Amino acid sequence: MRLANFEPVIGFDYPLDTLVVSLTGDRCELDCAHCGGHYLKSMTPIWEADTKGATSCLVSGGCDREGRVPVTSHLDEVARLSQGRIMNWHVGLVGKSEAEIIAPYVDVVSFDFVGDDETIREVYGLEVGVEKYVATYELLRSYATVVPHITVGLRGGSLSGEYRCLEILEELGVDGLTFIVLIPTPGTRFAECDPPQPEQVAELLVEARLRFATVPLHLGCLRPRGLYRERLDPLAVQAGVNVIVSPSNTAVALAEELGLAVDKRMECCAVRFKREGHDERFV
Repeated sequence: MRLANFEPVIGFDYPLDTLVVSLTGDRCELDCAHCGGHYLKSMTPIWEADTKGATSCLVSGGCDREGRVPVTSHLDEVARLSQGRIMNWHVGLVGKSEAEIIAPYVDVVSFDFVGDDETIREVYGLEVGVEKYVATYELLRSYATVVPHITVGLRGGSLSGEYRCLEILEELGVDGLTFIVLIPTPGTRFAECDPPQPEQVAELLVEARLRFATVPLHLGCLRPRGLYRERLDPLAVQAGVNVIVSPSNTAVALAEELGLAVDKRMECCAVRFKREGHDERFV
């Protein structure tokens, strides 16, 4: 399916030239079960951001009690960062007013999409359902290119709603899809959980490849490292993904064995959707 619809090329992305900034520093009001604010600590507070060497930015931050990143804060700093750079955003469940305000500074939105009500409540502690994610996704698509991100095993390592995500997004339409995998993170409520088996992730990738024959599929940066990645990444190559972020040696070797040319880039994988103009509405 992949070879029938794409050139024999695979993207390997190493996002060293994407500056990752947080609008809230290390603060988040949700304390989600899979993150607990841990990943905010590795981001640069936007008020301390040094743009030297950065060709793109990921603007992120912690959420409020409604699951919204305070995207309209620090707009002066956002404007500074956006000069000559592609801007990829994590926005959470923002509304129309916030989307309108930040639209001039947004090139791509990386939007976490969830397909199960119980998972939303258990992981995020939000009293909303899948319909809220659908409405926000549709809203954001009217302002920018939106790349849904599906976390495989989000509910403590168990699959619950990932296949439903594919069904919903097939109906709504997508310009690209990114898959990430639960990392059992120390200090979180899911610290002692096991991630989904690599074969389970690969089966989901195969289903996505069959459903979205002409849509670029990415295996994103957030997934367990070490032996897990050595097992998963070559399966992702076989499943027909278009891009893998920081691939394992086993994936690189398999791509070479299959005769795939490598398109190596040094930015966040979502930036590709703007640079390559997959969504002609925004070129």
